[in-house]
Amino acid sequence: MTKKLYRSSSDAKVCGVCGGIGEYMDIDPTIIRIFMVIIIFMSSIAPGLLAYFILALFIPRMPEYPRHSHHHDNHN
Repeated sequence: MTKKLYRSSSDAKVCGVCGGIGEYMDIDPTIIRIFMVIIIFMSSIAPGLLAYFILALFIPRMPEYPRHSHHHDNHN
């Protein structure tokens, strides 16, 4: 089974990007968040924020499980 990068649904402070990266890399998401804040401030804020939100657009949200492939309605 291959690992896939998702935005975290369970560990999200803004969009779940840092939580998802932390889960994918098996690193505490707090470390990823601190690193991201440093990048944002070192890049004069706007470029770092733009990069974060671009990641949020392109990294899909983690699917909720269990996922039912067929939805059955019991109408009698």
